[in-house]
Amino acid sequence: MTDTLTDAPEAAPSDAFHVFDTTLRDGAQREGINLTVADKLTIARHLDDYGVGFIEGGWPGANPRDTEFFRRAREEIAFRHARLVAFGATRKPGVPVADDPQVAALLASGAPVVTLVAKAHDRHVALALRTTLEKNLAMVRETVAHLRAHGRRVFVDCEHFFDGHRANAEYATAVVRAAHEAGADVVVLCDTNGGMLPAQVAGTVSAVLAATGARLGIHAQDDTGCAVANTLAAVDAGATHVQCTANGYGERVGNANLFPVVAALELKYDRRVLPPGRLAETTRVSHAIAEVVNLTPSTHQPYVGVSAFAHKAGLHASAIKVDPDLYQHIDPERVGNTMRMLVSDMAGRASIELKGKELGIDLGGDRELVGRVVERVKEREAQGYTYEAADASFELLLRQEVTGRALRYYRVESWRAIAEDRPDGTHANEATVKIWAKGERIVATAEGNGPVNALDRALRSALEPFYPQLGGLELTDYKVRILEGSLGTGSITRVLVSTSDQDGEWSTVGVAENVIAASWQALDDAYAYGLWRAGVEPRE
Repeated sequence: MTDTLTDAPEAAPSDAFHVFDTTLRDGAQREGINLTVADKLTIARHLDDYGVGFIEGGWPGANPRDTEFFRRAREEIAFRHARLVAFGATRKPGVPVADDPQVAALLASGAPVVTLVAKAHDRHVALALRTTLEKNLAMVRETVAHLRAHGRRVFVDCEHFFDGHRANAEYATAVVRAAHEAGADVVVLCDTNGGMLPAQVAGTVSAVLAATGARLGIHAQDDTGCAVANTLAAVDAGATHVQCTANGYGERVGNANLFPVVAALELKYDRRVLPPGRLAETTRVSHAIAEVVNLTPSTHQPYVGVSAFAHKAGLHASAIKVDPDLYQHIDPERVGNTMRMLVSDMAGRASIELKGKELGIDLGGDRELVGRVVERVKEREAQGYTYEAADASFELLLRQEVTGRALRYYRVESWRAIAEDRPDGTHANEATVKIWAKGERIVATAEGNGPVNALDRALRSALEPFYPQLGGLELTDYKVRILEGSLGTGSITRVLVSTSDQDGEWSTVGVAENVIAASWQALDDAYAYGLWRAGVEPRE
C-alpha cells in the first residue's frame, strides 16, 4: 500500500547534503520556550524562507498541539525549499507495527518524511524499552519498512548512539545496519547526552560508515560546548546530513546551532547547502526566530550577534582602517550582519574616524578634531559614561564637536520628580518639567508608574504640541547600573535608555549620583536624537 504525497518542493536544495532543522521539536524543549501552533507556523515559514532542506515539526499524536500543527501546515504553508518532517518512535515492544497508534499518527500527519527515534544503546534497550536486543532490531526494521511501504521517506535517529557505541560497538552498529537495510535513507548518530568531543565523533562516524555503508547524519547536543565542532567533525568523517536548531535552542544547554553550522559549510567548506542568495538572510532569520520565541538574541553569537563583528581596541581599529579582513574572518555582509566600531576609553584616532564614517560623518582627516573627540570620550568614560552601549549619545557628542554646538530643541529651566508613599499602602509618582521651546515657556505635570516614567510623560506632554514627531517614539528598555568602586546610596549611577521609532532603535546614556538625574540625561539625549532622526532642525 502506498500513499500519494508531494515530497519535493520546486526549489528544494540538492539531496546530496541535508540541512535538517529541529527547532520546532528539539529546540522547543529549551527551558523558557513554549510555542503555540501559530508560533510554530511562523518559525516554519522563516526556516523555509532561509532554505533549509527539512523542518521537523514535532511529534504528531503525542500532543494535540503538534497534531494541529501538521494539519495547519499542510493547509497554510506552501513550502518552497523545505520538506516537512514528522517525528516519532519505532513501534512498541509486543505491538504489531500496523496496530501501533503512534505509528498510525505519523502516517496521518501527511508529512512526506518521518524521523524515527530508535534505541542504539544496549542498556537503554533493556532498561527503557524492557525488551531484548534482537526484538529492538526487529522493531527498527519493521517500522522503517512499514513507513516505506506507505510512501514515506524515513530517517532514523539512533538515540544515545555514541555512548552506546562506546559500551557495545557491535550492537550499536547493528542498529544502524538494521535501519539502513530496511530502507532508511539516512541513519543519524545522536550524541544525546552531549558528552562527546570532535575527535571522538570523527572516529566513530568513520568506523560506522566503513562497517555499514549507510548514509549517516549527526545530531549533537552542546553539553560540552562542542555541538557545532562535533557536527563539522562528523561532516569531515563522511556524514552528509546535519541536524541543528535555530540559535542552538534545545534541552539543557542546547543543540548544534543552525547558523554557525550553515555558515561554516557555505563559507569554510565551500559547500552549497542553501539556495542562492539565502546565506545573506542568516542574521535576519536568526533574530526573527528569537523574537517569536521571546528570547533576547545573543549579542555574542557567532556570525549573527550584534557583537560578532564589533571592534573596540584601538589597535584593531588601526588595522581595520587599512583592511577590514585583518581582524575579521569573513565579510559580515555575507551573513547579513554589519561591522561596528565601539567607542570607549580604549578608542584611538582610527576608532573615532571609522565610527564617524559608520555614522555618515566625515571627519576629513582633521587630527585636532579627532584628538579632541578621543580625549572627551576618555574623560567622559572616566566619569562613568559608556558609549559602546550608547551609540546615539556618542553621535550627539561627535556632532557637537564637529559643528561647535549641541543638537538642542528646547531649553530646560527645571524639572522635579516626586515619589509618594500613602498611608493606605498605595504609591504615587508625579513629575513637573519647566522648559522653553520655540520661544515659549511650558510647564507640564504628569503621573507615571515610577518617577522616571512620570518624567518621560511630563516631557512628552510639554513638547508634543511643538514637535509632533515625538508621538512616534517609544521607550523600549531601561537599565540601571551602580558603577564599580562606588558605595551605597551615594554611589554613581549609570542609566541606559533604549528608544525606537518606526525605522529603528537607539540607546542613550546618563550618569549622576542621583538615579533620576541620570535618567533625565538619557531621556534628554533620546528625545534630541529622535528629533534629529526625524529631520527636525535644532532651535535652542
